[in-house]
Amino acid sequence: MSVHSYDEWSPLKEVIVGSGVRYDAHEVELSFKLFFHDVAGAFYYPTYGTPVEGRQELKKRYVEELNEDVEELVTALKDLSVTVHRPKTLTRSVEFRTPYWQASCVPALNVRDQAVVFGDEIIETPPQVRARYFENDLLKPVFYRYFQQGAKWTTMPRPVMTDRSFDISYVNGQHAPALQEISDPKSSEFDVGFEMLLDAAQCVRFGKDVIVNVATENHALAVRWLERHLEGRFRLHVMYRFSDNHIDSLVLPLRPGTLLVRNPEVAEKLPDPLRSWDRIYPPDPTDDIFPRYEDDDMILTTKYIDMNVLSVDENTVIANSLFPELIKVLEQNGFTVVPVRHRHRRLFGGGFHCFTLDTVRAGEAEDYFS
Repeated sequence: MSVHSYDEWSPLKEVIVGSGVRYDAHEVELSFKLFFHDVAGAFYYPTYGTPVEGRQELKKRYVEELNEDVEELVTALKDLSVTVHRPKTLTRSVEFRTPYWQASCVPALNVRDQAVVFGDEIIETPPQVRARYFENDLLKPVFYRYFQQGAKWTTMPRPVMTDRSFDISYVNGQHAPALQEISDPKSSEFDVGFEMLLDAAQCVRFGKDVIVNVATENHALAVRWLERHLEGRFRLHVMYRFSDNHIDSLVLPLRPGTLLVRNPEVAEKLPDPLRSWDRIYPPDPTDDIFPRYEDDDMILTTKYIDMNVLSVDENTVIANSLFPELIKVLEQNGFTVVPVRHRHRRLFGGGFHCFTLDTVRAGEAEDYFS
């Protein structure tokens, strides 16, 4: 079946689930610092001590447990009669070099980040972290199968990603209090100015309408490209600095008329058409639902990561079994919850919505914003 997906909640038929195999390390350099500044900044810019740079190894136990939990997610989806596709796995560490910088490839775990389906089209978005530059190559066997079945397949312009490609104003507080100071980027003979940089997880789909978060000039350029490309088919609603990048741990539609929203402050920032939708607020997470980590373990997400749930249909949601308080709230609001364990969600930057790319859903291009 070819790709067909317009929203986040209609019956899920086919999905790609990521892989964490060979997720051995994080590379701390400029692009990584910019992306994770608000949650990991204290690690690589400590108040006292030497700033952290370079390759930061991940403990083998964490990676093994991550992959156990991902396989549990795969099993749960198959038990729900969803066809599951997987990326190619890394069999070894892969270092690569462009004319401008070098990095080591990470596995395609958070597959929601760099690809999105708009109707019958797969769009690959330009990476924001250098180590992820070739990550979507691991998805190409799946994308080629969909292409052969009739899907459109588009890749947004690939960035050069020199230091000067990045708009650092959001992080350095040029328009608001600084969240994390970033040292001056270096100049290069290959600089082209700000470039398109955008993660697909900055978009949430509502049939013909898409809300998209823009926090930097990089995002704004990418959204301008998307608006031109999707003109006449989808309407983009820009939310300016709703977050620094991803928004699927701030707001997720669970079915038409119902949103999972982090808190009332977030709800007040939503576009007008969503103000009338019912809101479910998750309970405030407590520290005891997360594993205890050592000082050398880098945290990459906020404590709200567990609201990153995956809707299987308008009544069924996959949520983290380790946050039973959220499961109870969802059940009280009429949802059937499929509990799946996800232990190290704060170390690997994603939840169940992040780990999945829904390629076939039963819904059509409805107009939910009129």
